[in-house]
Amino acid sequence: MQITQESSEHFKCLILGSGPAGYTAAIYAARADLNPVVYTGIVPGGQLTQTTDVDNFPGYPNGVQGTQMMEDLKQQAERFGTDVRFGYATKVDFSGPVHKVEIDKDKVVSADSIIIATGATAKYLGLSSEEKYMGFGVSACAVCDGFFYKGQDVAIVGGGDTAAEEATYLAKLCKTVHMLVRRDEFRASKAMVHRVLNTENIKIHYFTEAQEILGNEQGVNGVRVVNNQTKEETNLDITGFFVAIGHQPNTELFENILDMDDTGYLITKPNSTATNVPGVFASGDVQDNIYRQAITAAGTGCMAALEAERYLAAREDIS
Repeated sequence: MQITQESSEHFKCLILGSGPAGYTAAIYAARADLNPVVYTGIVPGGQLTQTTDVDNFPGYPNGVQGTQMMEDLKQQAERFGTDVRFGYATKVDFSGPVHKVEIDKDKVVSADSIIIATGATAKYLGLSSEEKYMGFGVSACAVCDGFFYKGQDVAIVGGGDTAAEEATYLAKLCKTVHMLVRRDEFRASKAMVHRVLNTENIKIHYFTEAQEILGNEQGVNGVRVVNNQTKEETNLDITGFFVAIGHQPNTELFENILDMDDTGYLITKPNSTATNVPGVFASGDVQDNIYRQAITAAGTGCMAALEAERYLAAREDIS
């Protein structure tokens, strides 16, 4: 898709997204004198701003609020000269050596290198109570938040590999893990199903869907579930509700431009953040469908900035 409008500004390095990947890329790019500009996206700070305590990011021995951590990263990036702007990309044109990006459907900017850090969005069930208790008992990441429910009863929704893996992870920490499976079988691999079935404190509820998450001002204290066959409703006493039905990478903007897998994650070259378009790099959850952790996102943000620096230096040598 070509953008015919002229660019109003030109940058050495443009970063799309402001989660751990985007801000880490900005820190490294700024220290390399690339004068990076970050457009934050619709949710400045990304997914971590929708959680409460973060206990597994190095450098915070007492934990940190997700919003505070992202503000810390933003300030660190700005300290080295990063220009952080609120706005989001609405169209891209990577057809030429200079890449164009439309911002907010309003203006066009261009850049010699672009780092995509637009992240991924967790899929939820669509219950109003999910949003109400988000960060107060509702989570889409067992590895991130499971520790807070040590010795407690929790529920997890899903029947695929991710749900099975997270259920077994939670089972090591929690007293009981209620696994809500919509059908009479799992979608997970046989190996993962075998692991779940052989974990004593995982209680599987087949033909079961969450109807409403229950709680009070302190947070979640239960979930009302319904059996799809008998239509019988039951309340489960839990303090944590985990959703493990997948993530959707925020890559719609790059369809038919950048290589991506069947689920929409951007494909990067082996041991690299480089995409199929020279000068365009991808970092964080937008290209990681395996780990999806803040620290791994930050690591690939570092990689993307270093690769962008080398790409630009090579171009200067050629010219």
